[in-house]
Amino acid sequence: MVRDTWATRAGFILAAVGSAVGLGNIWRFPFLAGESGGAVFVVVYLALVALIGLPVMLVEFVIGRRSERNPVGAFRRLGHPSWKFAGAIGAVAGFIILSYYSVVGGWVLQYIVASFSGGYTGDTQAFFFETASGTNAIVYHAIFMALVAGIVSLGVRDGLERAAKLMVPSVIVLLVILAVYAATLPDTGAGYEFYLSPDVDAFATNAIDILPAAAGQAFFTLSLGMGVMITYASYLGEDRNLLNDSLIIVAIDTSIAILAGLVTFPFLASQGVDLEQGGGGAGAVFISLAAAFETMPMGHLVGGVFFIMLAVAALTSAFSILEMVVSFVVDTFDVARLPATLGLAAIIFVIGLPTAMDLNYLDAYDLFANNILLIAGGLVLSLFIGWVYAPDALEELGQGRGGNDGFDTYWINVVRYVVPIVLLITVALAIQEYVEFLQGTFF
Repeated sequence: MVRDTWATRAGFILAAVGSAVGLGNIWRFPFLAGESGGAVFVVVYLALVALIGLPVMLVEFVIGRRSERNPVGAFRRLGHPSWKFAGAIGAVAGFIILSYYSVVGGWVLQYIVASFSGGYTGDTQAFFFETASGTNAIVYHAIFMALVAGIVSLGVRDGLERAAKLMVPSVIVLLVILAVYAATLPDTGAGYEFYLSPDVDAFATNAIDILPAAAGQAFFTLSLGMGVMITYASYLGEDRNLLNDSLIIVAIDTSIAILAGLVTFPFLASQGVDLEQGGGGAGAVFISLAAAFETMPMGHLVGGVFFIMLAVAALTSAFSILEMVVSFVVDTFDVARLPATLGLAAIIFVIGLPTAMDLNYLDAYDLFANNILLIAGGLVLSLFIGWVYAPDALEELGQGRGGNDGFDTYWINVVRYVVPIVLLITVALAIQEYVEFLQGTFF
């Protein structure tokens, strides 16, 4: 079976940005920042993106382009089949993440309808809980997964690349419009201060909670640790400069995450929300912002635009996760893309049903997949590149750049020493936090 490739460099970059830009940036990032001290969380997040995120993205790009295979099959192609468990960690994470991501995507679709029909007028909290679980959540979870499967079944060029070229610029334009609008609202100063003025004492007090949350968010928003970037890079040619492409992707993704905060926190402050109490998980967008839209001139129109933008961003990320698992089945079992896509979408839909019926499973899935599996996946991939595959990795990184330079030595040393230490500490803290969560919620 002939393997797909990207038609253009811009198509690859936009698809990778689309994978990174999604609910993680616009829904998860603001509420995590709200729960973790605002600006101090943002500073730690940005530091981890630069120190850990960029090097790990290059790790995944090198593995993907060198192998031209999915995250599991890549290691056999590279001559190290015993390391295929590294790709399997990412595949499992992708299944779990997309299962609840689709449920949240279904919420967004419901809020689009509600924005133009007045559905959340009045008690926005009651509306959210009616929306978030039960029959409606299941139905819209199915609709969202059907949309994702429809695009992915079309393939890399006709599906992923065309969708990304349309959707990613749309998200950016809509976010800029909303950020400018937010700046015109009254009483937004507290929102900007909370988001942009870091409190060093807050980090010293809450470092154990902030570090795993920020690391998990960095990996989630950059689509790292789950094999998505391995899959996308497997469709690349040798003439692409991996360093330049990764810098562009990280810069755009991080800018959009910051921009999302410039929309969310001014909106919340304008409504009088106590930002020091945190975002309350999903409530930051689906309760507080809906209430904020209620008080604004033409608020339902603004809310409709916001939730349309959120839906587009959610779809672009969901495409990439489903593509990762589809590529594994297509490569490994020589199955046609359409049945592979439909079958996997159905399985992921079933895995997501507990989340659609009980919100406690959203936190259980999210903490396990993002703060543990993604970090563990990045840790193992970095150990492989740094200690097992370094000479070949450096050769691959030099392709499309006319050879190696000083950055290559820096990169391999960071991957070999810095990344494993930081991620090992982070995953240990995350496991401790997860055990405490389970004991407090399910046991």
